[in-house]
Amino acid sequence: MQKKLFLTSTIIVLTCFVALIGYMFILFIGNYVIDEKKLVLNSSSSLIDLEGNMITKLYVENREYVEIGDIPKHVQNAFIAVEDKRFYEHNGIDLRSIGRALYKDFLTGRKVEGGSTITQQLAKNVFLSQDKTILRKTKEAIIAINLERRYSKEKILEMYLNQVYFGHGAYGIQAAANYYFNKNVSDLTIDEAALLAGIPKAPSTYSPILHPEKSKERRNIVLDLMEKQKMISAKEAVLSKGKTLSLNIKEKQEMPWLSTYIDMVLDEAEKKYHLSNEAILKGGYKIIVPLDVHIQQKAYEKFQETQYFPGTDHHAEGAFILLDNDTGGVVAAIAGRDYVRKGFNRLTTKRQPGSILKPLAVYGPAMEEGLFEPYSLLKDERIQYDGYEPKNYDHHYDGSITMFDALIQSKNAPAVWVLNKFGIHESKKYLENNGIFIEDQGLAIALGGLKYGVSPLAVANAYRTFAQNGQYSDPYFIEKIVDQDGKTVAKAKKKTKQVFSPQTSWNMTRMLEQVVVQGTGKSGKYHGALAGKTGTTSFPKIKGAVMDAWFAGYTPEVTGAVWIGYDKTDKHHYLKGGSSYPTKLFKDILKDTHLEAMKAFTVPEDVEDLESPIRLKPLKSVQVAYHFHPIKLFTITLTWTPQEDERVIYRIYEKNEKGEKELISSIRGKGSYELSYVNIFSKISFQVVPYNPQTKTEGEGTDFVAPSW
Repeated sequence: MQKKLFLTSTIIVLTCFVALIGYMFILFIGNYVIDEKKLVLNSSSSLIDLEGNMITKLYVENREYVEIGDIPKHVQNAFIAVEDKRFYEHNGIDLRSIGRALYKDFLTGRKVEGGSTITQQLAKNVFLSQDKTILRKTKEAIIAINLERRYSKEKILEMYLNQVYFGHGAYGIQAAANYYFNKNVSDLTIDEAALLAGIPKAPSTYSPILHPEKSKERRNIVLDLMEKQKMISAKEAVLSKGKTLSLNIKEKQEMPWLSTYIDMVLDEAEKKYHLSNEAILKGGYKIIVPLDVHIQQKAYEKFQETQYFPGTDHHAEGAFILLDNDTGGVVAAIAGRDYVRKGFNRLTTKRQPGSILKPLAVYGPAMEEGLFEPYSLLKDERIQYDGYEPKNYDHHYDGSITMFDALIQSKNAPAVWVLNKFGIHESKKYLENNGIFIEDQGLAIALGGLKYGVSPLAVANAYRTFAQNGQYSDPYFIEKIVDQDGKTVAKAKKKTKQVFSPQTSWNMTRMLEQVVVQGTGKSGKYHGALAGKTGTTSFPKIKGAVMDAWFAGYTPEVTGAVWIGYDKTDKHHYLKGGSSYPTKLFKDILKDTHLEAMKAFTVPEDVEDLESPIRLKPLKSVQVAYHFHPIKLFTITLTWTPQEDERVIYRIYEKNEKGEKELISSIRGKGSYELSYVNIFSKISFQVVPYNPQTKTEGEGTDFVAPSW
């Protein structure tokens, strides 16, 4: 008997020892099986505008992580009731449930009930593949036991509810609540919670969208289980089962108009802040961007209209960028009419800029260097420069022309003449300070004739320097990035440098305003303040064909650029129209927005406003008459019809009997002049000539007229 008792005791001790060793082995191996990085679930990131409005989500899996404290108890209970009613009692493996499941499987001869706990399901979904082998089930048990050791029940349930798949691309309870009911998990009712709890077992089978009746039956089973387990009252169960599914599906928004902006955000996050695309798509970040949703969407819609793209077929392309003047933040961006994610980005592709380079490479630098002013006279003649002979597009030459008019009319000869005066090296220095880097060394730079060209993004930001009183700063797409813990991990930093003086910039603004009012940029309608410049480059192989057409301009608030053309211009693919098309497109995008309400630019402090140009008209005739006054004796009075512009100066010339001409006076704005104490016997005559004080030139005057009684 003692021998038998000893044997029994020995077996019990050995069994306990083996069990202990086995348990120790499970704990030991668990440290190697569990990779805690896998418990960091993929969470969707959000694009947020500056007003705090959510624009869209970026994700690999549509998941928004929520903490257990934000998940109502009845939602938690719904999942516990249907998936693991002894969740708070077991240590990861529920032996009682496993035994019951095996017994039922044996009776039916097939698998009818699962014995996996919520912890095991988390272990399987996060750490293991879906193959059904004994080895995998062993690993599942090992991981489940170790998860229970490391984490609280609340944390395990939190991870499970955020990990589980609910069908239709929704991962986690928050995404599911948002998708099926268009609400947060915190607002779910009992019947809604039960419906969602019934889905994970078979997301397709129990989809309330695809199979509403099966979904409702499954919901009611969950409600019965909740009532049976004293989680809800019988009354609550009955009332909840009597409700319809009451879905409020939040449709997935297909937003092709955001494709460019999203890609540019992802590129900037990677290049500037070293956050990979994968990190953004999985990291649950809040990305605050300067995007104006209304203008972005409107720009996309306008780009779908063929009227703005006068190509040989319907495949002419384009690009549009709009920047906030103060910050450099990108307000809107379109990289192509049919741009697709990770596609060919026409905003960063270099094109021949044509005449839009004249303010940046020629006239701005020339004013800044003090060589010329807006009303300085420039040569407008056909001149050869070591074999290079620029021609005006209309083949008309005025001999001399003000910078103001040369810019408005977009004349080529004066621009090259000015560049030749102050030098290519100086021009390139200004371009580089404005973010434009070119290899070219020829005078063709003045006309935008470059080897590689300039991108629309670079052009727009360079023009923004004029809008910012001559200060340059880099553009950006990301204002700030905040991680899941609320920590700011990236933020835009504005570094400025003075490229042009405020006076030069203001003079340019005033001139570019007139380009839009009366010059090459007058196409289309826009009632707000706008300054801008056009550019057109020809396709030389076909007469009249255009390769690139541009408009770059700014309002008091934003600066932008539009380019249109073909990705590759050839004899079969070219534009049939020039810069009037992108000009009209730019204006139509900005039209009827808050930007159009800005009616005027504001003159900066300590800056002199640029006067409007004085336009001299020929002075046809002058009346010269003798008069007698008791005091002054004999006088001569000259009268003529003054011009409307009171700034015009009238020069009075006298010619004596020897034919010698002398300037005797200048009168501003008036139409008469009087000489006193004259000799009525002298043979003299008089001429009146209009004089422009801006250009320091005379206009066409009257003939010399002798006085009469």
